[in-house]
Amino acid sequence: MTSSPVPGAAVTQFAVLDALLAGAYESGLRVAEARSIGDFGLGCVDHLGGEVVIVDGEAIECTLDGPPVAMDDDDILPFAIVCRFPDVPRVGLGEQDFAGFAASVEGALTSRNLFHAVRFDGVLSEVHVRVTPRQHHPFPQLAEVTRHQVETVARDIRGTVVGFWTPAIYQGIAVAGLHLHFLSEDRSIGGHVLDLVAESGELHVAAFARFDLHLPTDDLFLRTELTHAEDHRIVAVEGGVAVSAEEPS
Repeated sequence: MTSSPVPGAAVTQFAVLDALLAGAYESGLRVAEARSIGDFGLGCVDHLGGEVVIVDGEAIECTLDGPPVAMDDDDILPFAIVCRFPDVPRVGLGEQDFAGFAASVEGALTSRNLFHAVRFDGVLSEVHVRVTPRQHHPFPQLAEVTRHQVETVARDIRGTVVGFWTPAIYQGIAVAGLHLHFLSEDRSIGGHVLDLVAESGELHVAAFARFDLHLPTDDLFLRTELTHAEDHRIVAVEGGVAVSAEEPS
């Protein structure tokens, strides 16, 4: 299944990944503004204090303070990527590990040069997510923040995987390839996806030929010169091993 890019629509992003890597995440986008731009997406909580899932027009924060909860319109997102998710054909998926899931997404791409929104609704045999703790001045770089992330493994859980597939040439601006967050249907768990095994469900992949980038204008961002260096820094913060918290079976 492939389809033409959504006519006239865009994937919109606030800030760039390399700014988070450099510790420049002092300001952000209000949740109300993000929701006015799109009904689907992901991001992170103010001061990197958690992960955000935007699904069906609602912004949900996944933090260390308790189960995922709806965000207020005035809450701040130091990084966010959103779109309006269109009505696109679905692909039924059976049991697949992360590699198989990624292959299914890539098989549905319109072009490896376009942005794609990715949504999966169904049951996961296993999902491994992380949440980062809130940071304070002076802000550490993202690699240091993720050294203290809390990881959780949940099994046999129904929910929604929300994310984007980004072309390789945008590495550092965004996460090249798949960047996924998860929210369980019962809102008991959510976060940035480190690994998953899909049991069954429906996959939707929508192509976009427009990418709108909004940059911060706070003093910290303006005086932090961003230079995209080794890609291993991004690979490290997308994976990693830290404090583990496994749900009881």
